[in-house]
Amino acid sequence: QYTRVWIPDPDEVWRSAEIIKDYKEGDKSLHLKLEDETLYEYPIDLQGNELPFLRNPDILVGENDLTALSYLHEPAVLHNLKVRFLESNHIYTYCGIVLVAINPYEQLPIYEQDVIYAYSGQNMGDMDPHIFAVAEEAYKQMARDEKNQSIIVSGESGAGKTVSAKYAMRFFATVGGSASETNIEAKVLASSPIMEAIGNAKTTRNDNSSRFGKYIQIGFDKRYHIIGANMRTYLLEKSRVVFQAEDERNYHIFYQLCASASLPEFKDLGLTCAEDFFYTSQGGDTSIDGVDDADDFEKTRHAFTLLGVKESHQTTIFRIIAAILHLGNLEIQGERDGDACSVSSEDEHLNNFCGLLGVEHSQMQHWLCHRKLVTMAETYVKNMSVQQVVNARNALAKHIYAQLFNWIVQHINKALHTTVKQHSFIGVLDIYGFETFEVNSFEQFCINYANEKLQQQFNSHVFKLEQEEYMKEGIPWTLIDFYDNQPCIDLIEAKLGILDLLDEECKVPKGTDQNWAQKLYDRHASSQHFQKPRMSNTSFIVLHFADKVEYQSEGFLEKNRDTVYEEQINILKASKYQMVADLFQDEKDAAPATSMAKGTSKISVRSARPVIKAANKEHKKTVGHQFRNSLHLLMETLDATTPHYVRCIKPNDEKLPFKFDPKRAVQQLRACGVLETIRISAAGFPSRWSYHDFFNRYRVLMKKRDLSKNDKKQICQTLLEDLIKDPDKFQFGRTKIFFRAGQVAYLEKLRADKFRAATIIIQKTVRGWLQRVKYKRLRKAAIVIQRYTRGHLARRLAEYLRRTRAAIVIQKQYRMLRILRAFQRVRNATITIQAFARGMFVRRIYHKV
Repeated sequence: QYTRVWIPDPDEVWRSAEIIKDYKEGDKSLHLKLEDETLYEYPIDLQGNELPFLRNPDILVGENDLTALSYLHEPAVLHNLKVRFLESNHIYTYCGIVLVAINPYEQLPIYEQDVIYAYSGQNMGDMDPHIFAVAEEAYKQMARDEKNQSIIVSGESGAGKTVSAKYAMRFFATVGGSASETNIEAKVLASSPIMEAIGNAKTTRNDNSSRFGKYIQIGFDKRYHIIGANMRTYLLEKSRVVFQAEDERNYHIFYQLCASASLPEFKDLGLTCAEDFFYTSQGGDTSIDGVDDADDFEKTRHAFTLLGVKESHQTTIFRIIAAILHLGNLEIQGERDGDACSVSSEDEHLNNFCGLLGVEHSQMQHWLCHRKLVTMAETYVKNMSVQQVVNARNALAKHIYAQLFNWIVQHINKALHTTVKQHSFIGVLDIYGFETFEVNSFEQFCINYANEKLQQQFNSHVFKLEQEEYMKEGIPWTLIDFYDNQPCIDLIEAKLGILDLLDEECKVPKGTDQNWAQKLYDRHASSQHFQKPRMSNTSFIVLHFADKVEYQSEGFLEKNRDTVYEEQINILKASKYQMVADLFQDEKDAAPATSMAKGTSKISVRSARPVIKAANKEHKKTVGHQFRNSLHLLMETLDATTPHYVRCIKPNDEKLPFKFDPKRAVQQLRACGVLETIRISAAGFPSRWSYHDFFNRYRVLMKKRDLSKNDKKQICQTLLEDLIKDPDKFQFGRTKIFFRAGQVAYLEKLRADKFRAATIIIQKTVRGWLQRVKYKRLRKAAIVIQRYTRGHLARRLAEYLRRTRAAIVIQKQYRMLRILRAFQRVRNATITIQAFARGMFVRRIYHKV
């Protein structure tokens, strides 16, 4: 058989071919035969001398760890994933320290309770790759190393991140079930349907896309039972509340509530079907195939109840959600050449909105169409145009929803909080994937910025730290070139970067998106990660690690300021419903009425505090600033834990089950660092132990004479040289021992075998003693039973012999009597015959005579 190679292909990305003529140095082309039997001449670049990649032998295809392949390169990885996915329906594959998960777009029977128990206690390579294996590894390392862990789930929108995170949490809830009766693990799982209902929505790429990021810390006690949890959320996509693109939906909770509007307890919400409301019908189709919104709503309500949300609070939550829908349907009528407008006092939706939130009708009607301007000299009220009112109304709707979202997250955290001291935690990060759409706005910019930071963290852990560690420990190591995205992050967050210039423009009284875009062009034109589009003066391009994305600057300033008019907030503060009032009571996010009102007094309707407040130098932080701070906090948390990576891959854009598009797959593999990981995992020493830890863990494998020595380093070296014959499989550093992949598993096996042998000896002795005790007890009982049985049998025999003898005597007498009588009968007959015969003979003689 000839050598097989991979050649580039525009459709399949890589195509397999067979070399049918030996290659000699200097040849300008290779003679190949493709799989469809066609002949092909592959030109070779003689200057670069780049030959095609070699193909792995068939026996290696389908390996469950990509680092086990003989030839490690892009086509081999892609082909291996494709074969496992399409032919074996295996969606999980290891790639060194990373688990690659391909979304099957189908429910698979691999997540049941018995599967969890099967993976519990197993080493990572012992069973097929699985999200449960990664979760078990994190749980085991937390217990073994006493260090906090993180599972970082990343990937594109629709790649299956949320589901993977959910299954990881289900694993921890099962194996780390709480020792008390608090049922905390059920509460941790119950938070999922609630967060999906209020934070997930249908996008063009995913029917259940998380439109916010979340980091859930699951706390454990010293015995590694779950004692509580805490959730941190990042950048809810508020704009979705008021706008959805074609084929997209608003947050699930709106449709769930509309689907259940006919229930008697929701009569007074004034809801009809989702198609009737502007905020839920902009995307077109309001339903999702295979999803029953009414059924999901029942699950959401049950989860609220399980988390201890009172019935009255649940009712208020649904009233607020219904009120947002009514707010979107307000009819705004323009007046006087569009400079002023009004909302009719008879407007049914305004009445519903005010009634549901318990706010004053006339006040809300007035302040929806007017704004208050405060100057140093006076305060006056100004009419707003129709567009300004629509913007203000949308801002209010977004703000109400965001406050409600925050309240629910706080309540979930309260329900999951514990007073018991936390010994360690495992964090599960489920954060929005890298996104690029036809129109990319502020939200996509923040999402992609977050992914840049996560990619850098991944780079730091897998590449930089890896290589620095080798150099620090004096291990021979060849540095590997890899893509470092620090310049791109600097472009976004450094001094006078994109976010800094955006915040600066937000402070300018008449700042506009166009002016900001112009400042970006002036400042960053020379940056290798920034470009200005040829055909636009309002857009800019950022070259991210995954792709280059064009952002439209329109709306950036407004979304970054996140302005809500104070008068409208004050009306909500005065609500007759305590929970609604509390949502806005300690409001710090409401912006001053206009930029003219910096540092002026804030009016409070309900509170008895003084009306005039001292000028506050610390102005409201912008959304970009808040997001940057929360992202830095997240990175600090992740850096302080041992990370475990799950890279989710989207196999196709049509959401079709078990269909594999190589172009889309390879694009994601390149972007998420899987190919780089393969190189470093195969070439390096992924496992490492300090001498002290190694000695403590593997001392059972050491000989007694070695243990008597004082130099632990020397003892460890002696042991390893005895156990692992190939010196290339490990290296001794200054403070640590480094192992090639698979060697720690081998040592663990030897250790487990040693313990197993000792356990068997103990078990053998104990079982022998138990069996001897049991045998003696049985023997004693058997002897007693035998004694009684034998006596009984002897008595039966004696009785039998007596009866036999008597029977013989009786038989003898009877037989004798019977024979005697027969003899006498015969004798008497004989005598009679003789008498007659003799008489006859005598008479004959007498006659003769």
